Amino acid sequence: MLLLCVVLMAAPAKKPPAVDLKALSAELVKQHGEAARARVEQGLKQVQSLWKAEDGDLAAFVKEHFVSEQAELDKLFDRYEANLEQIDGHMLEIGRECRKASELDLGPQLKVDPLFAAYDPSARVTEDLFGTKAAFAALLNFPVSTLDQRTAEGAGWTRRQWAEARLTGRFARRIPGDIQAGISAATSAGDLYVADYNVWMHHLVDEKGARLFPKGKRLISHWNLRDELKANYADADGLAKQRTIVKVMERIVTQTIPAAVIDNPRVDWNPFTNAVTATPEAELETDAPKRPVTTDAKAEADVRYQKLWANFAASRLADPYAPATPTAIERAFALGAEMPEARVKGLLEEVLKSPLVGQVGAEIQKKLGRPLEPQDLWFNGFVARGAISEEKLDALTRKRYPTADAFAKDIPRILKELGFAADRAQYLADRIKVDPARGQGHALQSARRGDFPHLRTRVGKDGMDYKGYNIAVHELGHNVEQVFSLYDVDHTLLSGVPNTAFTEALAFVFQAKDLELLGQAKPDAETERLRVLNDFWMTFEIAGVALVDVGVWHWMYEHPKATPKELREATVALSRQVWNQYYAPVLGGKDTAILGIYSHMISYPLYLFNYPLGHLIAFQIEEQVRKAGKLGPEFERMARFGSVAPDLWMKNAAGEPVSAGPLLRATTAALGRPASN
Repeated sequence: MLLLCVVLMAAPAKKPPAVDLKALSAELVKQHGEAARARVEQGLKQVQSLWKAEDGDLAAFVKEHFVSEQAELDKLFDRYEANLEQIDGHMLEIGRECRKASELDLGPQLKVDPLFAAYDPSARVTEDLFGTKAAFAALLNFPVSTLDQRTAEGAGWTRRQWAEARLTGRFARRIPGDIQAGISAATSAGDLYVADYNVWMHHLVDEKGARLFPKGKRLISHWNLRDELKANYADADGLAKQRTIVKVMERIVTQTIPAAVIDNPRVDWNPFTNAVTATPEAELETDAPKRPVTTDAKAEADVRYQKLWANFAASRLADPYAPATPTAIERAFALGAEMPEARVKGLLEEVLKSPLVGQVGAEIQKKLGRPLEPQDLWFNGFVARGAISEEKLDALTRKRYPTADAFAKDIPRILKELGFAADRAQYLADRIKVDPARGQGHALQSARRGDFPHLRTRVGKDGMDYKGYNIAVHELGHNVEQVFSLYDVDHTLLSGVPNTAFTEALAFVFQAKDLELLGQAKPDAETERLRVLNDFWMTFEIAGVALVDVGVWHWMYEHPKATPKELREATVALSRQVWNQYYAPVLGGKDTAILGIYSHMISYPLYLFNYPLGHLIAFQIEEQVRKAGKLGPEFERMARFGSVAPDLWMKNAAGEPVSAGPLLRATTAALGRPASN
């Protein structure tokens, strides 16, 4: 609130003195030659648009810093590329170290740890580079491109032109460092809230006090709750467990969950009646953390939506400084995804509205032998793990990976089994560091050569359970992409991939192989048929979640003075609306709010649409890998292409733009093939 007041009360920036750009342009052309005219005019326009009175004499600056000789321009480009790699890399490392105690399972946190976690050393870098005028020198000498230009013309650009576009793209907006720091602080606070949002499953009871879950099962929302639900398809008591988890999810979304039961193994909770009771001594876990014992069923007080609103409030302060993309929503799509919102939404609705949804749902119902219910949104019986009990999978992974270090030592073997040559597997393993995560786990990239990406995975006291392992294999896919797209790309300004959906897609390719890597059977024709149906159902599942996420942000922009309570009511209403439109016709459960359960809404603002987009991209990538025969070389070829336009990257990877077509065609074919006995 203090930051908001400071920003709103700040005096507006003074307008810079008027400059006769036409005369200045003529003077520069006279000095550098007619061949430089187009560059002079564009560079002046780019600099003038962001120049402030306090920046000084614009004319003197451009006369000193405009470069026309190609050899000198090449030197200037190289200097920017080298220096920005070091700046970005070291800022990332400082932030990673400051968040270590909050993100890694290194023992109890100190009260000061969240304060360090909220610190973003890179928040003021762009502001500082405008202050030193290094940003202006880049804008003067290299062209800024629009999304339309990159989409229409990018296929004909050289790699150097793409690198120049990435260089100036970072200076196309001048967002004050205080605002950027506020955005980082809000995101960090949301992430910390989510990291501690656990449900002790043994303490969920029915009206008779019966317990469905074993002692010690502590699940983070939403990731572990969802994965537990999936695992219960192989459990004799699975349906009752799943219905219980769905009720827990609904309580979290509607904020009717009692505050007393969150991460508390000292009280029992009936999520159907919302009654809270003290846990009998015999049912307590011996090593569970101490928590207050209270039977007060008072709700959590909209904390979830306070965190969501804080993200919005912080992001909205940046809007006036990004006139080409004046909302966080537009920045997420035009700058983050580099795909228009309408196109992404169209891709998602192509899946959601497909008649294939009902046909795949009918096959699921046949497999289950009962009418579908809301929990079947996460049906995983198409894949092999759906037929293997979680206990068996947990036993396999805990034995193999008692510690995070054990997983790290197994990376070369994993990569070789995925089709990477032995030398490339070792090359990658040497550049990936594995840490025990406090939360659900994630991959953290590096940004300079010499530093390495980190794989964070959750490891319990008895070792890594299957959920943690499944996430770790997914994150390993991210890390492998991060190594190739930094260490092996031709320009570090092009490091990475076009957007987060692409790195998610590459990670999904790894994750799909997790059971094979545990020594389970390799897929046959029927397994392949079911894999296609599973990919379709996963895309269907997360597409609606993404629409809710984006829809909530549109609502916040339309209601900028809303309270957390009003935001909760709107989120629940939108979740139910999307459910009733796309899901209830197949899964029933009219007016359920479970689409709002995803924790990304709280800790990763406007991220969720990357998942369904990633599933579509992953399917295209997997099809290409199958055609080529080996995952390793194809994965490397794709990842090394770097951060160019999404469709250009996909054409290089798989021969066609990003599309839902391949998945829909393959699903149609899979439904047309008879299931084998």
